[in-house]
Amino acid sequence: MSILNRRRFLAISAAALAVPTGAAASVARWTGHALGGPVSMQLVGLSQADADKVFATVEAELDRLEDIFSLYRDKSELSRLNKFGKIGDPSAELLHVLSACASLHAASDGQFDPTVQPLWQAIALNGDDNAIATAKAAVGWSKVQFDALQVSLPKGGGLTLNGIAQGAVTDRIAALLRGQGLRDVLVDMGEIAAMGQGPKGPWSIGVAMTDGTLVHRLTATDRAIATSVPMAMEIGGTQGHILSPTGAEPVQELVSVSAPTAMIADGLSTALCLVDDATAARIVAGFPDAKIEVMTSAT
Repeated sequence: MSILNRRRFLAISAAALAVPTGAAASVARWTGHALGGPVSMQLVGLSQADADKVFATVEAELDRLEDIFSLYRDKSELSRLNKFGKIGDPSAELLHVLSACASLHAASDGQFDPTVQPLWQAIALNGDDNAIATAKAAVGWSKVQFDALQVSLPKGGGLTLNGIAQGAVTDRIAALLRGQGLRDVLVDMGEIAAMGQGPKGPWSIGVAMTDGTLVHRLTATDRAIATSVPMAMEIGGTQGHILSPTGAEPVQELVSVSAPTAMIADGLSTALCLVDDATAARIVAGFPDAKIEVMTSAT
């Protein structure tokens, strides 16, 4: 299963519900496909013809980022890392995400752990107890080594950046658009970056369950929003796709987090699915200006 495909079940039910609060100003729109699912952008105040030039630049950048993070591409950095157990000369983007993973792992008492990939695969393939035990032995963030020269994994190890890479890509595209001089933009790369204003004020963001039930709506200006729903996809027949390092099932049904960056919002929304309300509040308090927008218990 690809790095990001699991979270794509949320693209329609949560991220794609982001809509401008009005239509007074012109809005140029773009939709595409990247990292295994649909992506989109809205640019306020540009004609479609002018915006198309910007969108072409974005498409090129998404292609470059897929060469780093995509598991659909055999030669991407992440695919090669998981296949060979190590890569040399890692990109700055990959190191940036791995550093964020380390921070989130520490802040969440180890609940956020990208090394669950072998365990995820074992459960998804309905592995027996021996296969699952072997996979668990390869899990552990402390076993991952990375610096500017090399990234290496333990024997049998693998990484899923499923709970953070979409946010990192969202941030990168938002930064690219700011570099183009654009200020009123909505970026949806699986997680949302709401920059500036919509046509008639702050952007309106809807958070919904996978059946489309709206559970929360917020307005956002210069803020990122990420939503996780563990049962958006089931693995092994009945288990939600977001796993703790021990394979324990999530305790939250839905978590939506806003933060200054989509990468942090993404990582937090993933981690908080695995902890109780009090622990979630403590974790979020460690990240300046991050906020739990809505969280519903799985029980």
